Parts: sequence; structure tokens; C-alpha cells
Amino acid sequence: QIRYNSVWGWADTQDNKEYAVIGSSAGTYFIDVTIPTAPVVRDFVPGRRDSCIWREYKTYQNYLYAVSDDGAPNSLQIIDMSYLPDSVKVVYDQDTLVQRSHSIFIDEMNARMYLNSVYLPKDSGHSNMAVFSLANPINPVLLRRLEQDYTASNNVHDCYVRNDTCYASSGFGGLFIYKLTPSDIFSLTGSLTSYPQQGYNHSSALTANSKTLIFADEVPENVALKSLDVSDLGNLTVLDTFRPSPGDSSTAHNPFIRKGDNSRAVVAHYQSGVQIFDITNPSNVTRTGFFDTAPADCPTCPNPDYSGCWGAYVDLPSGIILASDMQNGLFVLDAGAALGVAPVLPNEISVDLYPNPFTHDFQITLSLVSGENISFELSDISGKVIFKNQMSFSAGSSTFIIDGKNLSAGTYLLNVKGESFSKTEKIIKINK
Repeated sequence: QIRYNSVWGWADTQDNKEYAVIGSSAGTYFIDVTIPTAPVVRDFVPGRRDSCIWREYKTYQNYLYAVSDDGAPNSLQIIDMSYLPDSVKVVYDQDTLVQRSHSIFIDEMNARMYLNSVYLPKDSGHSNMAVFSLANPINPVLLRRLEQDYTASNNVHDCYVRNDTCYASSGFGGLFIYKLTPSDIFSLTGSLTSYPQQGYNHSSALTANSKTLIFADEVPENVALKSLDVSDLGNLTVLDTFRPSPGDSSTAHNPFIRKGDNSRAVVAHYQSGVQIFDITNPSNVTRTGFFDTAPADCPTCPNPDYSGCWGAYVDLPSGIILASDMQNGLFVLDAGAALGVAPVLPNEISVDLYPNPFTHDFQITLSLVSGENISFELSDISGKVIFKNQMSFSAGSSTFIIDGKNLSAGTYLLNVKGESFSKTEKIIKINK
């Protein structure tokens, strides 16, 4: 019988289409959810191993990164989604760098991939956590293993990363917060090793203002969620413990918070589906809505307490929520009423170039916390300025196209300068 696991999402901003990615025991499905009431399977990629329990996904640019924590044969897969809705293309499927990993997080701002409880055949074997550069998105490069700086560190089950700060859920060891320095060295900045209703620290999500972390303990069953004050990493404080309802006996699995949001947490719960909480006051968290993906539960499952909803994805532009249920597959949800009307704005400034490398033209996606006047300057590697431009942008994300058909093949530098920031991105022109 087919079994499902993690879910993720991707938006094609060029074609204004949205896709769900859901894992199964056999591999990965790519599903068009642009029309939420009529999902369409567009492609399927088999995993290196069949009959997998675990698959996890994250995206960077137009690529999906897929890992699994089942035994060999297994691999890291990188899949190019830019061909959708026609198909996808596997551009990397190898087990020499990474054989298996329990979970994955990608720090898009810094092009870093974090793999947790990972097996590195060419390096040290098992690593509690390892970070890779995605400067070349289809050729990850190992930068650092946690053990190189903390030999007695706990195994990391999952992590959340922002601005090189990693919130590492470390099982029964608790929560550890590491900073990845500019020289790619891990530095411990905070830890929480004892707290109310402590269990197996499983995963977490951070509010846009970086003040509150919502985390889940997976084992034993029915352990409450926690809201944690992380405004001072040297003084971590649990503000509230909470459940979907007072009599609820389900177990929280994975929490998520929309980009730019400080008001809602979306949590995938075993047995009770998607639960949405108002975290505006993190000291008094309340539920605003829910959808049970498995109302009949699964009494015949090998472990009924850990059946049902695995994960969710909350950052598609349309606002729909994707949820995966281990027995019932993909759910596409309209949760607008439960999510409220709080504006979702970028929590950090970002500049994304796509495609990179390019052959004809490329798009710039600029995300701003507030409106600014922005100047653009493209130069070649000798410093010769190719063109300049200046534009005004409001808060949020904006995308526009640069015509590069007359540029020679080679490497270029794009400097984007605003009133509060300056960023330089490398982009490469190639011939067809």
C-alpha cells in the first residue's frame, strides 16, 4: 500500500502557476494546484530507494532538493522544475556526497543547505548536521560539519535557519542555537535543555520579527506545543504551552509560519490534521481553525498514534495551504478565515536572479520590507558598466525582466542598492 510523507510547494512566477510536491513510499509527485479545486499530477520522479518512510523537500530558485532517511540505496536528488507544467528534470542524483538525511533546510538568502542527521560517504560517515554551499545550485559543496566545532553535540533532527542563525531541534537533548560565522564555523549562542512538558524536540518555526519560536516535541504522544521567547538568545524563555483543544490527545509533528507573519502558526498534527493558532500574544496562544485530514484516524496502522497528517506548506502566493496525510495523500486548503487578514510582507531584503546561468534574458525578483528607491548596475568582471537604472518599489515582492540577448557569454555582477541596503549578485550568460 502506498504511503505518503512530506509536502512542499513552489510557485513559477514567470507563468503564475503553483505546484505541490508530495513524497510517497515510491518517490515524488509534482502536482499543479494553480486551480486549487482541480489539482493535476504533472510528473513523478522515483526515488533511488522504493518503500521509503521518510522523504523531505526544500526549494532553491527553480530546484527541488529531495532527501530520505531510509537505508541504502538512497541519494540526494536535485530536480529542475522550470520545465513544468510539461515535466521536471532530474539534474543530480548521487550518493557519493550525501547518501541519506533525516531532514533538510535551505537558507535561501545565503545559498546554504543544512542537512540533519546526515550520512556523508566521502567525508565522515554520519554527521549530526552539515551545511553545504549552493553557489552552484546543482553541485552542492560541503562547508562544515557540526562535529568539527562541537565534538559532543547532539544529533540534530531538524532545524530552522535565518540570517545564518540555526535553531537546531536536537531530540531529547533539547534545542540548540548555532551561528554560522562568515568563516563557516559553528558558534553556539544559546540552548534550552530543560523546559515544561519536555519530550523529543522535533522541529520549529520562527516569526518574521525573529522574536518567537514555535516548536513541537514528537515523543511521547500528546506533548504540548511551546512558544519560546528568542529575542535574547542568552535567555530563552518558554512563554506558553498549548494544544488544539483541552481534551485533544493528538501529537504535534511540524509547525510552520508564513513568511512575513507574526500572527499565525500552522501545525501539522498526527491524527488531528492541520491546526492553526493565533500567536499574536505568544504568552496566550489560541486556536483559530483546523482541518482534520483523517477524521476516522487509522486504528489498523502499525502505530495509530503516529498516523495522519505529516506536514504542510504555507507560502504559496495564492494563500492556499498544502497538507500531506500519510494515508490519504494531498489536501489543498482555503484557510483564509483562520489565517486572518494580517499582511504578509518579506521579513528580510532579498534579490533573486533567475535563470542563472541564462541564455537570453533573466528576471530579477526583489523583496523589500518597506518601499525604497532602488538603483541597478550591471558590470562585467573587469568593472565595465553595462547598464544602469533606477526605480521606485513598494514593500513586498516585485519581478521584472532584463533583456540580455546582446550580452556576450561570461560572468557579470549586478549591484542592487537601496536606501537601507546594498547587494551584489553574480550572474552568468551562456550560449545555447
